[in-house]
Amino acid sequence: MRGPDERCGSLFSYVGLEDRVPRSHPLRAICEIANGALSDLNADFEAMYAPLGRPSIPPEKLLRASLLQAFYSIRSERQLMERLEFDLLFRWFVGLGIDDPVWDHSVFSKNRDRLLEGEIAAKFLAAVLTQREVKRLLSTEHFSVDGTLVEAWASMKSLKPKNTDNANGPPSGGGRNEEVDFRGEKRSNRTHASTSDPDAMLYRKGAGMEAKLCFIGHA
Repeated sequence: MRGPDERCGSLFSYVGLEDRVPRSHPLRAICEIANGALSDLNADFEAMYAPLGRPSIPPEKLLRASLLQAFYSIRSERQLMERLEFDLLFRWFVGLGIDDPVWDHSVFSKNRDRLLEGEIAAKFLAAVLTQREVKRLLSTEHFSVDGTLVEAWASMKSLKPKNTDNANGPPSGGGRNEEVDFRGEKRSNRTHASTSDPDAMLYRKGAGMEAKLCFIGHA
């Protein structure tokens, strides 16, 4: 028997977010570790916020949302808020209910920057390392060396020669970025740099592969 193609959903749902996330999903283990580290930072959070005034976005939710942005390579806070609007997995990890409103992307950015300026991010990562599930994976008896490339959010169009003035007025193509033809141009980290992210550099993963603006990490 062919099932009906009905697009109208039920008015009420009796399945919670906790039941919709599989028990084997890797974010469950990460969420447990993150929540343990965030509970250790409760005193730091209390010192950052005044006892009176308008309630801000909870710092715990800010940091959990920032983790999702890094895990899933979401390019902007606007796209992150759009994902939180419809993705039940994201809502569960951050701590939002199904009917809870999502924050404005500009408000999220301002509140998150306040946390980063207060060195909370470094304290959060240090608290993660002290968790029991993570600490048993660490040892001083050996070390590992690994090199990895983290792709930058800067566009390849931002790669300009270092010895030229880039303030040539608005783009000729009518868009936000100037139309650039790289054909026949030799670019290297010695002669070129990104105007939007000067710390990003050109790297390639192997011979014959394209070069991208990346950060190289050694651990």
